[in-house]
Parts: sequence; structure tokens; C-alpha cells
Amino acid sequence: MLEHKKIQNLNDYFVELNKRPVKGVYFYRINAYSKEIGDFIKKYYDAARRTGVVIEGKIPNPDEKNLSFYTEMMGNDFQMSENFISTHLKKWLSRMNDFQRQSVAASIYNSLYTMHKEGKTDNMLKNAYIKFMCWLYYKFERIVNQLGENNIPKILYEGDISHYELMLISILSDAGCDVVLLQYNGDAAYLKSDPKSLLSYNLELQGMVAFPTGYSLKSVRDEIQNDMNNERLYGQPPKLSNCTNAWIKGKGFEDILESPALRGTDERFFYNLFCRINGVEDRLTYVNDLFKLQQELRNSKRRLVIVNEEIPKPTPEEIAGIKRGNYAKLDQMILNIIGNIQYSANIELQKIMHKAFIDIILMESQKDAGNINKLTNKAVYLICWLKRYMPELFSNWKAPDIACFIYMGGCRDHNEALFISFLAKLPIDVLILCPNLNTKCCLEDKFLYEENYSETLAVDKYPEDNSHVRMGTMAYHAERDLDTIMYQDSGMYRNRQYGKANAISLQTMYEEIKILWDQELKYRPGFSTVNDVVNIPVIFAKVSGVKDGLIAKYWESVRELVTPDTFIIKKAPYIQQTDANPMKEYVAEFYKNGRLQTEKIKNHPKYAYGILRDDIQELIFDKLRALIEQKLIKNTGINGTEYVIIAQVLNLPKEIIRMIQNFDFTKKNPKLIYINTAETVISLEDSILTAFLNLIGFDIIFFVPTGYQSVERYFNGNIIEEHQIGEYKYDMQVPNLSVSSSGRRMTWREKLFGR
Repeated sequence: MLEHKKIQNLNDYFVELNKRPVKGVYFYRINAYSKEIGDFIKKYYDAARRTGVVIEGKIPNPDEKNLSFYTEMMGNDFQMSENFISTHLKKWLSRMNDFQRQSVAASIYNSLYTMHKEGKTDNMLKNAYIKFMCWLYYKFERIVNQLGENNIPKILYEGDISHYELMLISILSDAGCDVVLLQYNGDAAYLKSDPKSLLSYNLELQGMVAFPTGYSLKSVRDEIQNDMNNERLYGQPPKLSNCTNAWIKGKGFEDILESPALRGTDERFFYNLFCRINGVEDRLTYVNDLFKLQQELRNSKRRLVIVNEEIPKPTPEEIAGIKRGNYAKLDQMILNIIGNIQYSANIELQKIMHKAFIDIILMESQKDAGNINKLTNKAVYLICWLKRYMPELFSNWKAPDIACFIYMGGCRDHNEALFISFLAKLPIDVLILCPNLNTKCCLEDKFLYEENYSETLAVDKYPEDNSHVRMGTMAYHAERDLDTIMYQDSGMYRNRQYGKANAISLQTMYEEIKILWDQELKYRPGFSTVNDVVNIPVIFAKVSGVKDGLIAKYWESVRELVTPDTFIIKKAPYIQQTDANPMKEYVAEFYKNGRLQTEKIKNHPKYAYGILRDDIQELIFDKLRALIEQKLIKNTGINGTEYVIIAQVLNLPKEIIRMIQNFDFTKKNPKLIYINTAETVISLEDSILTAFLNLIGFDIIFFVPTGYQSVERYFNGNIIEEHQIGEYKYDMQVPNLSVSSSGRRMTWREKLFGR
């Protein structure tokens, strides 16, 4: 029999018997976890699976068939004798040699003798003996003939062990087995059978904590399988691996300028930087510091890529260039799609790229487990971007070259963050600049080093040449600070502070329209600003009938709504299908595959809005998209109606374009009054015009004294609120509704002689 010995470290378990400092076996129970223990369990499980026994749950008690077979073979005799046990073992487990048989017999006898001294009856001893014999035959037969050999068999038991199970495993341990007990619930159950810990040792290492939730041998098997799959995925590893940030001093600009050759001397690594700088250290010199940084990088012949505000999405052509298929398994996808990453000029760099790509996709797969299509799309994005920037970053690459990738503004979405983390595993210094503290970068990565400053500065483009270098004076920055204090969350707004807006149609009483009509937007219910977008409460209504049938008073109420910024339409239709429109013949080029081709529109010689501010042009395109996508106009997407919408929005009356250009989203909004006193229906083009202006933020009111359904014909759903105010009147003539520049009605003298 072999004695139980203490280990010096966990690797002692894997030392052969004749190489152990003292000849003996190890029997430990593990009640807590650490990464070291996790790695050991994986290795020990694999050894027990191949040359030992793994027990998950209890050892099944012998059933009737087992006992019947034992009785048939061995009879019912039992003697409390080591010789009797040895003789029975020779017949029962015939593959054991004499040494093994004698060791097991001695161990069984010692255990039974201990029970005898504890006062157990002969019948209890016999029952225990038969149970041990059945367990040896049905559960441990594969290892009893390995006892005493140089390669010690392993037993791995998971769970709370019972008294008789512990006795049998102790028997096998004494006879020459290493044993590990995994006890997720602690030592309490074990100590009921062995209160003085005489049969095994409790493992105690530094840094041990409770086992992770859900930890089990099943999860260990899955992890081992994943490790095997990963080994197959990675293939031959690169000779170089990344040493990221371990060498830096903590000053991003100075660190990135450090020559790659001076960063470290270990030839197994390339030394790169992965850093994000939030805010600015000195607003007066920041832009100039950026300009000098890129100058010095270029002068040192470092390869440099600078991206501003966003990484442009892969184009359809880039995506089409990636060879891929349909995949059922993650490893199948990786092995197939990684073939798109080729760099024949330097196979070592290609291996580095392959490893980084696999690392990133495997990490991402833990978040999107089972969603192969989604992972494939992310993989395609990574490869498209890599292939786009590869020529600039890696042309003629050789170790220890380190390229530079500077991203001004920070990651806007998860795909960008994934790509930046991917680049940081390659021979590239990755520097993310977020000078504006109001703009957050969504990247999270445990290897990312961050510098944080309290000063903020709005810089939307990296200054790569003198034409982009703009430095503010101290007075300029002081004014910007005062600007922020006055106009941020204060209810006050500077001129044209916001470039984006969403219109929200108000539901009102008819009498409220007059009150709200000439009111500044910020005082209306529902006004708000969220993430640099203004939510504008607007009026979009139809007024049917004449109150009390009083025509003169009716026109007076209409005239009271006419402001200097009101566009009046007195006759329906205002725009007819036959009216000249220079954009009609080109609209097929402007809308393809359900997408508005904004760049084509902007570059077209007939495009009339190029003189407008960029933010106004983007507003027009944004609301044009919304008008189509929300299908506010009937038959959008049918019979070419969307092309009519595009043509009409791109050919707005000059006066309306000027009103849009002049619109300040926090002040009074422009108005449109549409009067239809006849028995005519407004045209499709008029419906498009008014629906579009509603989205822009105009207040719009239709006055229809006849009450006819002249307005609703081309609108989808109840997008306009109707007010019934009185009896219907017909064939009414629209009077002069002019107002003076001050907003009051013009007198007859002013109309006659001017002012």
C-alpha cells in the first residue's frame, strides 16, 4: 500500500511515481476556485478520462442483476480475512496481477477492520464487502489492473461524497490511485464521514474564491472542447505577439512618438500603444499639438492613418469582395472567412492578423452565442475595414515596424469598437482622441489605457495641414465657456444653436390655435432638447365651416394668424401635376433599392439647394427620407409615388426655401395657411408639400369653409387634426390678408402709399 503525501504544487499530480520526491499518492479535496485551480482541473479531468475514472454524481448502488451475478460467480461466503479477500479478487477481477490484488485486498481488509472496531456487525461488514466488490467490477475495473505502475491512475469525483463511496475511493487510493474530490458545496458533507481529515487533505492556495456559478465538469468538458477547436482554428501560431501598453510612460502624445525600436528588446513581442485621451490638457495649444504630432510621425517615416468622426461603413463593393457562405457552426465560419485575410508579402504579419481576428471573433461569440449570421456580418465588417486600410498601414512591413491609427471623435457603435480592438492586437499604435467631453466613445476594452482631462474642446477634424489648423485665443475660449454656461440647460438658446429637429403635432382645441400660433416654440407644451435634437411642437390642422356663419368675422380670425413669416395659399390646387419641374426627369437616379442617393443629388447640376447651409441640406434630406419611409402620402412605394415625392421636395418654391433657411428651431417657426373655398381637391403635389413642411416644423392650417374632404385625399391615416367650428359656406371670396412688416394689419393708407 502507498502512503498519502502532500503536494508542493498542483503539477505534482502529473509526475510519474518513480520521479516523485517521496514514493506515494495524492488525495486532495478542492472546496474553492482560482484560475490556477481551473487550469489544473481541466488537465486532471483529461488525465482521469484517459487513464482513470471520472465520477459525476453518485456511484450507482449495485442493482438486483449486479448482486445476482456476483452471487452466481462468488457465492454468499464472507470471511473477515485478507487471504479470503485476495482469493476472491483473483476470481472476480482476473486481470489484476498478484501485487495489485494484494494491495487492494489489504486496503479492503483495513477498511472493514476499521468498521469492525467501530462496532459494525458481521452482516454489515459482509454487505459493505459485496458493495465494494460490485463497485470495483462495474465502475473501477479499468484501473485496478494499472495499480502500482509508474503512470498512476487518476480518480476525479464531483459532488458531496457518501460514507461508503469515500471508503472505497480511499481503498483505491491506498492501493495506488491519485484522487481529487471536487466539492462545490464545501467540506461539511465530507467531514461527517472523516471529521479529522485522516483520509485526504484540504487544498489551500492563495487567491481561492467560491466556484463560479454554473461551474461543473460538464462546463470543463465544453471548455476543453473549445480549446481543442481553437487549436485547430489558430493553426501554427505567429512568432510575434503584442506587448500592449506595458512599456508606456502614460503620456499619449509622447508615447506614440517613441521609436518602436526603443520600446523593448524581447524579440518575441512587438510593442504597441492602445490609448484614449478624453478632454484636452490645454485648449490654447491642443490643435497645434495635434498638427505637430502628425508632422513628427510622418517625418519619422511611420505609416499613419487618420479617421475623423466615423469609420465610413463598408460599401456594397467592399462587402461583395468578401468570400463567404452559409455556416452552421462558429469554427466553420472562422476557418472559411479568414481566408480573405491575405498578406503574401509577409507571412508572419498574416499569421498575426489571423490570430487577432480569431481572438476578436471568439470573444464576440461569447456575447452572441449561437447567432452565427450576426457574427458573420461583424466578421465581414472587420475584414472590409482591414482590407481598406491595410495598404496604408502595412505596405512593406517588417518587424519592428509599428504603424499609427488615429481616430478623432471616438467609436460611435459596436462595430467600430470591435474594429479598433482588432487593430490594437496588430503592430499598430491606436490613439483615440475625444477632446469634446460631451461626445462619448462607446469602446470598452480591458487593454485600453485612458488619459482624462477636465478641459473640453469641440474639434471635429484632425488638423493634417495648415489649412485645417485653427487656434482659439484665450478670449475666444472664455466666450465659449460663458456660452456653455448660459445656453446649456438654462432655457436660453443662442442663435441657431441646434441643427436637427423633430416635429411633434399638437392636439389642441380650436381656440388654442390663436394662443399658440405666434408663440415661440420653447414656450409650447412638449418642447424639449435631447442629444442636440430639438423636439418642436407644431400645429397641423384643418378648420371646417364658419363660426356662427359670420363671414366678415371669419376672415378677420384668419387675418389675425397672418405673421411676417407666413406663406399663404388662396386657391386649390397650388401646385398642379402639369407644372414645370426640372427634377422630374432625374428622380430615377436619386432613389435606388429603397435608398435615397443623397450624394448623387448633391452633385447633380440641377440641384438647387447647394447654396443652403450644410445642416439645412441635411435637414431637408432627413425629412424627405422620413416622408417616404413613414408613408405619410398614400400609395408611397406604389406606381412611382415616391418619385413624385422626391421631385416635389427638390423643387420647393423659393420663398419657402428661404423660410426653411431662416428657421431657428428654438424661436418662432414659419407658417403656412392654405385656404380652399371652392369645390376642388388639393393636388398630390400640394399634399406632399404640406406633409413635408409639417415634418420640417412649419405650423400649417387649412381653412375649408365648405367642410368638403378636399385636404385628406392623399394623406395616409389621420395625420391632420380637424376642427368643426360652424355652418358650411360656399363660393366665398378670399379678401386681402396682407400684414405689415411689424406683424400688424396694414391700413388702407399704407396699402395705397407704402411706408
